[in-house]
Amino acid sequence: MTEEKQLSREEEIKRAAKKYSYWGGVWSRLRKNKMAMISLVGLIIIVLLCIFVPMFSKYTISQTNSAEANMPPSAAHWLGTDKIGRDLWVRLFAGGRVSLGVALSVTALECVIGVVLGSISGFFGGFVDTVIMRISEIFMCFPFLMICITLQAVFGNSIRTLIVILAVLSWPSICRIVRGQILSLREMDYMEACRALGISNTRQIFIHLFPNVLAYVIVYVTMSMANVILTETSLSFLGLGVNPPTPTWGNLIQEARNLYILQQKWWYWVPPGVMIFLSILFFNMLGDGLRDAIDPKMQK
Repeated sequence: MTEEKQLSREEEIKRAAKKYSYWGGVWSRLRKNKMAMISLVGLIIIVLLCIFVPMFSKYTISQTNSAEANMPPSAAHWLGTDKIGRDLWVRLFAGGRVSLGVALSVTALECVIGVVLGSISGFFGGFVDTVIMRISEIFMCFPFLMICITLQAVFGNSIRTLIVILAVLSWPSICRIVRGQILSLREMDYMEACRALGISNTRQIFIHLFPNVLAYVIVYVTMSMANVILTETSLSFLGLGVNPPTPTWGNLIQEARNLYILQQKWWYWVPPGVMIFLSILFFNMLGDGLRDAIDPKMQK
């Protein structure tokens, strides 16, 4: 009987520990933030629409019909058609695939570069830290948009080139965030124990230090996604992003440079504009909610 009570008590302790784990606490605080949860649901809906609308639509992104060109929204074409008769409903969400895919790829690549360099810089300090920080400062001094435009013009307009350029120019921000956290964490008592046990530097950085920085990286990811969407949209609008006929939200809005279209054919540019606005808004509000959930002391 005593053994059964002991087992049940151990199970209760495990459940309580699981319930009040760090990430459980973060999720619990995040759920209380209504704007963050609305943003999360909104982003999920946008992602699902971008995945499934092009898959199940009866139109394709390149299907043209000159007889139905420049049609306003109707039952046949929910968001109308463009000047060569392509359905703008399917192109809107196919463009969302590209824009969100570029944002995710850029953010992932810049985080890999920034986290690795920031971890090395903060952990070793000294000469290594000085070199990496000076390099990051050089990159941060570049006029971001002008360098993007120049490199795109030199290397050509392709999705792969755009991803690499944006990631290479964006890594210093996350690098400096990770470095600052590592600098404080490396002086903790548990790191002294790691050094006393002879644990290798690589394991100390990526097994014992990085998990404690992961929360801040997640917050950065949400903010970076919003910034990349806006940058990609700006470059595509200028004709230096993804080349047509591949749709993105940026080059869909590009049609609005014509004053007649801007005034008379709102269905060309309003839907992608709304999607850009909502995506950036949702990512930013989710990032704010995550920041407050991860560190309640930062709440306003």
